[in-house]
Amino acid sequence: MDTGLAVPVLSLSALGKDYAAPVLDNVSLVLNAGEVLALTGENGAGKSTLSKIVCGLVQPTRGQMLLDGAAFQPASRRDAERLGVRMVMQELGLVTTLSVAENLLLDRLPNRTGWIRRGKLHELAARQLAKIGMQNIDPATPVARLGIGQQQMVEIARNLQDDTRVLVLDEPTAMLTPRETSHLFEQIELLKARGVAIVYVSHRLEELQRIADRVAVLRDGRLVDVRAMAGVREAELVQRMVGRAVHEHEGRDRRVAGPVLLSARGIGRAEAVKDVDIDLHAGEVMGLAGLVGSGRTELVRLLFGADRADRGEILLYDGIASTQPVLRARKGWRSPMQAIRAGIGLVTEDRKSQGLLLTQSIRVNATLSDLGAISHAGWLQRAKERGIARRLVELLRIRSRSIEQPVATLSGGNQQKVVFARWLHRECKVLLLDEPTRGVDVGARADLYAELDRMTDAGKALLMVSSDLRELMAMCDRIGVMSAGRLVAVFERGHWSEQSLLAAAFSDAAGRAATSATPTTGSAISDSNPGQPATADTP
Repeated sequence: MDTGLAVPVLSLSALGKDYAAPVLDNVSLVLNAGEVLALTGENGAGKSTLSKIVCGLVQPTRGQMLLDGAAFQPASRRDAERLGVRMVMQELGLVTTLSVAENLLLDRLPNRTGWIRRGKLHELAARQLAKIGMQNIDPATPVARLGIGQQQMVEIARNLQDDTRVLVLDEPTAMLTPRETSHLFEQIELLKARGVAIVYVSHRLEELQRIADRVAVLRDGRLVDVRAMAGVREAELVQRMVGRAVHEHEGRDRRVAGPVLLSARGIGRAEAVKDVDIDLHAGEVMGLAGLVGSGRTELVRLLFGADRADRGEILLYDGIASTQPVLRARKGWRSPMQAIRAGIGLVTEDRKSQGLLLTQSIRVNATLSDLGAISHAGWLQRAKERGIARRLVELLRIRSRSIEQPVATLSGGNQQKVVFARWLHRECKVLLLDEPTRGVDVGARADLYAELDRMTDAGKALLMVSSDLRELMAMCDRIGVMSAGRLVAVFERGHWSEQSLLAAAFSDAAGRAATSATPTTGSAISDSNPGQPATADTP
């Protein structure tokens, strides 16, 4: 690839952005046709701010931009898109009340005399979806019915336009499985061949090494390094990002499972979750793998009462010697509040719409899950509330001006840490984690992993959903695999591989385990009860 073009596609010169204080300062970069420039750094380093300036969502305080050598000053996202500069944002911008097709072609709906041509609309939408391997989605489906991972793919498809000159991808794979990620990378290669310049924002360093030509590192709003990606060692890149050495979580030794704290039997909801049996043990991390739409998130929501089950039951145990449940919830919990009172917490996959009060402060959001701990006789104890919030901010290294800062003004990764802080404050017995490190940088991820280890040392039970198989294999004692709403395999630590997990995830027959998942290699599928794991820990 020739990166020595006389006129770069995009040039940034001394860009800066101030809010109460500078968040971006003196950033100069060039982006050439047909290259992928990786943009990385800690949460709050300025990556999203820089991306939004390029795409017209934020106006710079100082500096200038050139597009194909001409002045480039987009006043809005629409202005930037008219000139071929598009962005797939970390926080999705879809209209959930409209269909997939309408979202994909919202600015160019095919019509005749003012009437939308539905047949043509769905035909064009199907072509866009096929580009990213999502031809199984009906274009007429309302976006609100899709899982967050599927919505992410629709957002990506919406921006794969023929007139694109510059494409900014902000954490595009945070909610994608390996299959969807591979489809995306295939499209990136095609875009590069067409001469499209791509800015790829990610904390997943293995992805950067796979897809990027050059890498630019931001720290505290300043550009600290730009270099060719080839030959860059991961440890070196991490140190440039965070300014300190970070020790990667090397994986936990398989622990002897403690007593069962929570058990679900035959839990289900319509076709989304089909009669799942699962046990969560004290001192154990159980993972949930599977493709987008496999039922992972739907199962977690049933276990938290965010959705009502229509069959099955949830049993809660005291975690001591008793084999009798202390609480039995037929057809699951009636509400999340009932689950919280039973000692269950949920780090949701969609922090923006389900996990945070965006207009409220860090202090309010971090302590919201247990107001009883910071109040007396119905009155909030402000000093105690502030003390707890400051401790959580320090513990999780939440980058902020103060605990009074509204969470809407934080970076996506720091917002995620505020959600996490809420349940650390609550001290739940069972914590459900749905994509807990989505958009979290490598340094903060190490801190979160250490905190999860401390929780299991204290006898908590954790259930972790992640699209990152490396994360699951590093953190979990057992990994269950969901496919088509069923729990089709359960693997023990030491008896899984990425290939066996993927094979189980692609299982297309209800209840069929991966071919490599035999009793000696980690699967616990029962021949006598197809579709459900045969576990030896039934209470």
